Amino acid sequence: MLHAEPSLPPKASTMGPDTKLMQNSGKTIFKRTSIDHLMNVLVLCIFGFLALMCSVLAIGNGIWEVREGSVFTVFLPREEGVNAALSSFLSFWSYVIILNTVVPISLYVSVEIIRLGNSFYIDWDRKMYYPKNDTPAQARTTTLNEELGQIKYIFSDKTGTLTQNIMTFNKCTINGKAYGELFDFSGQRVEITEKTEKVDFSWNHLADPKFIFHDHKLGETVREGNPEAQDFFRLLALCHTVMPEEKKEGELYYQAQSPDEGALVTAARNFGFVFRSRTPDTIMIMEMGKQVTYDLLAVLDFNNVRKRMSVIVRGPNGRMILYCKGADTIIYERLHPSCNKLMDVTTGHLNEYAGDGLRTLVLAYKDLDESYMEDWKRRHHEASTTMDDREERLDELYEEIEKDLMLLGATAVEDKLQDGVPQTIEQLAKADIKIWVLTGDKQETAENIGYSCNMLREEMKEIFVVAANTAEGVREELQNARRKMCPEAADQPIVKEARAGLFWLQKTVSVEDEKVDGEYALVINGHSLAFGLEKDLQIELLRTACMCQTVICCRVTPLQKAQVVQLVKKYKQAVTLAIGDGANDVSMIKTAHIGVGISGQEGMQAVLSSDFSFAQFRYLQRLLLVHGRWSYLRMCKFLQYFFYKNFTFTFVHFWYAFFCGFSAQTVYDEWFITLYNLVYTALPVLGMSLFDQDVNDRWSFQYPQLYSPGPLNLYFNKKAFVRCMMHSCYSSLVLFFIPWAAMRDTVRDDGKDIADYQSFALLAQTCLLVVMNIQLCLDTHYWTAVNQFFVWGSLAAYFAITFTMYSNGMFFIFTSSFPFIGTARNSLNQPNVWLTIFLTSLLCILPVVAFRFILVQLWPTINDKVRYKLRKEALPAPAPRRAPTRRISTRRSGYAFSHSQGYGALVTSGRFLMKRPVKRQVLFTETDSPLAENQPQHYRTIREEPEEPEQP
Repeated sequence: MLHAEPSLPPKASTMGPDTKLMQNSGKTIFKRTSIDHLMNVLVLCIFGFLALMCSVLAIGNGIWEVREGSVFTVFLPREEGVNAALSSFLSFWSYVIILNTVVPISLYVSVEIIRLGNSFYIDWDRKMYYPKNDTPAQARTTTLNEELGQIKYIFSDKTGTLTQNIMTFNKCTINGKAYGELFDFSGQRVEITEKTEKVDFSWNHLADPKFIFHDHKLGETVREGNPEAQDFFRLLALCHTVMPEEKKEGELYYQAQSPDEGALVTAARNFGFVFRSRTPDTIMIMEMGKQVTYDLLAVLDFNNVRKRMSVIVRGPNGRMILYCKGADTIIYERLHPSCNKLMDVTTGHLNEYAGDGLRTLVLAYKDLDESYMEDWKRRHHEASTTMDDREERLDELYEEIEKDLMLLGATAVEDKLQDGVPQTIEQLAKADIKIWVLTGDKQETAENIGYSCNMLREEMKEIFVVAANTAEGVREELQNARRKMCPEAADQPIVKEARAGLFWLQKTVSVEDEKVDGEYALVINGHSLAFGLEKDLQIELLRTACMCQTVICCRVTPLQKAQVVQLVKKYKQAVTLAIGDGANDVSMIKTAHIGVGISGQEGMQAVLSSDFSFAQFRYLQRLLLVHGRWSYLRMCKFLQYFFYKNFTFTFVHFWYAFFCGFSAQTVYDEWFITLYNLVYTALPVLGMSLFDQDVNDRWSFQYPQLYSPGPLNLYFNKKAFVRCMMHSCYSSLVLFFIPWAAMRDTVRDDGKDIADYQSFALLAQTCLLVVMNIQLCLDTHYWTAVNQFFVWGSLAAYFAITFTMYSNGMFFIFTSSFPFIGTARNSLNQPNVWLTIFLTSLLCILPVVAFRFILVQLWPTINDKVRYKLRKEALPAPAPRRAPTRRISTRRSGYAFSHSQGYGALVTSGRFLMKRPVKRQVLFTETDSPLAENQPQHYRTIREEPEEPEQP
């Protein structure tokens, strides 16, 4: 059974996977949207406003009873003990009942219905369905939809989230000659596509059928017997800790410590150097069809300090040779001076590979003398069996023998990006969303993926790297970076304190954003991040990181991921989203305001802890820029309209109180009060909240800047609520006083009096409903048949119900319940009544139209500009997909091994020969599963250690 050398304390290494998962999961957090928190505050304010209105009306009742009420006692004598004070007290509670419609009780029910409908849109979206795995997008919660339209920070894992975690042998350079690229007759580089002819490996019956390579020159060079090329692949076939498994003759399966190693051994296999089997002392390979057995004399294992791995073998001809592969910076220091010219050529190729975001390794070898080797083996045995300073003595021996190496070439392995990742990140950056990558990978790999994903760009003003090993060093590097980005920034952060929550008992502290001219990026390694997350450095880290467009944190533990998210949540008061695919992302997903799980090859732990899930990172673009933005826009429109219609409805009662002696009489018919929110205005506003969209999805992708108002919370906030109240106050004044003035001294065409309470109530409520529907039409940008049906249907239902309830038949059946007999037919057949309705509607709507027209003309928003463009021109066709531009840079992947200690000691010990099939199923994850049918490599990956280091 295979065991990796533990990189954790012994106690932690004995924990099972379930225990580790439970430790990584973090505390469950009850998530609520920022609109929910705002609504709670507003509801408290509304209760206070209701009490204020009722108090004003109660005081008015007391004053009226003292001044005017005594006149009515002649024919309406008061009961004994009843006075103005008691009447005022009773009227207060009467008005609490009448004006309670200002409190949005039905609001919460409507909000949940809207959220449920918008969550179904995500579930039903075919453009977020991944047919390869039969995985649709899934909204696992129905309470966070509008929060998707307010994201400011995205925290993403790398491996399996941005990349496919599938390594492929892409290019190589052998003895100064590069392979892997195709050129036409004029010497121009040819883009490799699915239609490009592949190298035929049919001559090799042991080749992996899933391996794909396009440069035919490399295969021809190897088959012609080129010694450097054959040594190159011989090294790849010998220098590793891969374990082979051959279930059937010729069907090889590789169990690799890392996907990189599996990819390299598979490449050697296809080019004729097939690693077939191993024992603790030998390695058997097939060299161009001939079986050759090498004696394994020593394995100089990989670790994070050495950044290289070597094996010492003896061939059948007695030649002893050391094969070494590792980071270019490490290998170059140990090369023989005669390799300087070849090293310069190879360095140029490595720079090109780094420009393509590939992970590179340099290969070298050294012939060994028999007598020297005997002495070295003796000293190696002594060092490996000593009890004191064993590691130091072994490192000295390794340094001694790994000198004067001869350069063979370099490999370039691609950790394939998921489809559409660069385009998605580019779109999200245009939407002014900041993206932070939190990965357990080494710095070089994370940087390369950053360039490949368009998170890091050469046109950025500067990319800061924080790699200090002391707290003061980290502070100094962060401050230097901040001063370069904003020289005039104050040394101390601008901290704002505020009160929030229930009764403002919760104190919040926020660090304000600082303006930066240009785009910057920050790369910080694990040691520096550990210091930066300490209490005295948190604010400094946050200030510097938030000034950058992109932040990449390397070698991050699962706990540190959650701490970084929590730091931004605590001090930025911004909406955060975390996305990942594995168990090590669970704590981050739970900590963020919104957690997104990707159902990939790492299991379902992330999905089960998430709020939304899908199969590919590229779907995040549609989730935010389309569904999130629409949900936020719809919810804000709904809240503004809901508060407007309820406040307008209630304020008319308030003004009427001054004309009825503050007697708590209702201005509308009781049945209208009952049906107003339940029937007449419920469906139209729901139709708008479920179907409305300012622009369609294609225009949303074309202009991702449309998303920017969401994170700034511009559509609905406390100011918007106050504006809504002022609008309601104006509309209620018009809706009360215009019908009152029109009905005061009016007579019918036949001379009969029409100025009665019942006719005025009918006119006022009809004007109110007409104005509410017109206002809804003004707020609706996207009309559907459902919207039309609801709007016209609500008006038709009002008139049908009104004529029915005010009919003679209903009065005769339920005399006390329907006292408005004949009011509808007597009032609504008068031209002046309809003229009053028209005038009232015009006075309510005309200022709104004029105000919006002036805003659009003088201060148009991005939405206004795009909608204007939408009317003028057709949507342009999607831009052709272009090949990524090559980046010439000195940054390149240093090495492509696993992060943990290598398995060299295990391979030479012989313990791997013990057969324990039950345990083996736990340790190895086969990639020949249905999910990996299209993978170009066919090997297994040892899953003993997690991809990212656990927190002890």
